[in-house]
Amino acid sequence: MVDDTGSAGGGGERARVVLVLGSSAGGVGRHVHALVEALRADGPVAVAAPAATLERFAFADAGALTAPVEVGASLHPLRDARAAARLRALLRRVRPEVVHAHGVRAGLVALLAVRSLPRRPALVVTLHNAVLGAGRRAALGRAVQRRVAAGADAVLGVSGDLVAQARAAGAAAAERALVPAPPASPAREPARVREQEGLGDALVVLAVARLAPQKGLGDLLAAAASLPARVGGRDVVVLVAGDGPLRAALQRRVAAERLPVRLLGARTDVPDLLGAADVVVSASVWEGQPVFLQEALRAGAAVVATDAGGTGEVTGAAADLVPVGDPPALAAALRRLLADDALRADRGAAALRRAAQLPTAEDAAAQVRAVHARAVAHRRARVG
Repeated sequence: MVDDTGSAGGGGERARVVLVLGSSAGGVGRHVHALVEALRADGPVAVAAPAATLERFAFADAGALTAPVEVGASLHPLRDARAAARLRALLRRVRPEVVHAHGVRAGLVALLAVRSLPRRPALVVTLHNAVLGAGRRAALGRAVQRRVAAGADAVLGVSGDLVAQARAAGAAAAERALVPAPPASPAREPARVREQEGLGDALVVLAVARLAPQKGLGDLLAAAASLPARVGGRDVVVLVAGDGPLRAALQRRVAAERLPVRLLGARTDVPDLLGAADVVVSASVWEGQPVFLQEALRAGAAVVATDAGGTGEVTGAAADLVPVGDPPALAAALRRLLADDALRADRGAAALRRAAQLPTAEDAAAQVRAVHARAVAHRRARVG
């Protein structure tokens, strides 16, 4: 751990790679943790992140030197400058070959930190999310993303659209990142899950998502409203696992419209729920490489999803993809699968075949090592 000034305590610490990220409660933190476990075999690794993120993902226990750097959840000039100064002090001390930032805000802080160093390390940035929406804030976010992409020695994007944006911004090199879902197995038999959840023989549609605008849950509720109450003599129920800022509003709508939807809250047993589901659904406005859908494919689930961001790059032809923001199309795809046992079985078999083609943690680590090596070569060529 480094001290409050950003200098490594005890003296002498070095890190070949410094990984930088902002606040994370899920996918980005898990991805960085997996990289720490892989890259530490090649030499010392440091992680710079908000203190809460360092604690949540136990990077020190994974073998990383850790440094509290408060990368904010939104752009803030003074806070970003302070974070960059703390990161710069760490980089002067540990003298890495590569700084690898995850996310636009971490990328900006890292770019500010490295640009004034006399011996600048290579800068790699992974773009994990799209900048959505309109207005001044979204425009500023896209401008910062372009600046970060242009200033990095290499950019990884979790979806093809992010890679295209980085290239358009002038990135020296850009390619699609590999972000595999961590391995997970169900702990309970599907019949036991159904019994404990009070599902009986109902046809179950399962969504797992943070209850936030990006996940398109309003569209999912609109689609649920047009589903038949029963199919083939079986009740139809939509389960939504997850929590977030829209929880209360969604619950009010479910109650007011008497929708066949149950909000389960945050769950740690997603593999169990997948085993008990008949159809899996994602209504997102945008996704990178959705971990939940990777898990659904591994479980051999029939999948309906919006064709958002990198979703189709993950599912291939194994899912029924519908346009973003089209609840009637979403409902029609769900009805088709719910009414046809043979079609669900066919989609499940296709899901397993697709799952066998998905990248592994070893693939992701190999990609990052190669990108780091090329970024270092690019930086040396520019200096030389």
